[in-house]
Amino acid sequence: MLMRKRSDAALVGMRRFTVEFLLFGIKEARACLFAGLFFVSIFVIPRAGLLGIPRYDLLLIIAVSIQGWMIWTKLETLDELKAICLFHVVGFILEAYKTSGAIQSWAYPDFAYSKLLGVPLFSGFMYAAVGSYIIQAWRLLDVRIVHHPPYWMATFVALGIYLNFFTHHFIGDYRCYLAAVAIGLYARTTVIFRPYDKDRRMPMLLAFILIGFFIWVAENMSTFFAVWHYPNQLGAWSTVHLGKWSSWTLLVIMTFTIVASLKHIRETIYIPK
Repeated sequence: MLMRKRSDAALVGMRRFTVEFLLFGIKEARACLFAGLFFVSIFVIPRAGLLGIPRYDLLLIIAVSIQGWMIWTKLETLDELKAICLFHVVGFILEAYKTSGAIQSWAYPDFAYSKLLGVPLFSGFMYAAVGSYIIQAWRLLDVRIVHHPPYWMATFVALGIYLNFFTHHFIGDYRCYLAAVAIGLYARTTVIFRPYDKDRRMPMLLAFILIGFFIWVAENMSTFFAVWHYPNQLGAWSTVHLGKWSSWTLLVIMTFTIVASLKHIRETIYIPK
């Protein structure tokens, strides 16, 4: 232990920055394991499918297999799987609504046996991937939240964000107002994480924005490979509108709220032996 302390104390300046940066990257990559493997399969599987199996069906098989492998190898716990299943349901409901005949915000043009209400079942895993990342990063980086807003307020804002994805087609888009409320709510909130042996801090709002940006980048890659299309991409591919970044950031806030609330509930009802 003494040698470990001396070794850690020797890490200063650029050497410490390099070690912590590398370890942070490794832990982030580990937290993205499900999302990374899943999105790699999206880019690898040809649009025509393989061995007579349609692409969307193959993606569903791969996603379930990755999830099962993570449970089998104990890279993911059963409690984490339950939370991820919740994200899957929440995401599928939104997908079914957005792709319905009355809305048609985007579409899944290819055939699949595993389509339900016109939505391939693998699509829910794209939302589950975001939840998986947050859950894994929370554990691997020993995340703690300082000045978390009252949970009932955070839940109220998260519900408003989710409902706005449905209602903005009819009663107006209140995304800006919801974002303003979220900024006020999380203005003092700080996320503390530990890449190696020392705590580091980041404003919670900055974390939301950064995660939302990387999801927006992944969405551009997915539409480029024709996994789904927005109406303006039917003739030729174009960059997903930058406004989607804000939508993904709000979705990240909603996902974080679910994870934080589940952890809060579990801590509240836990009774030490």
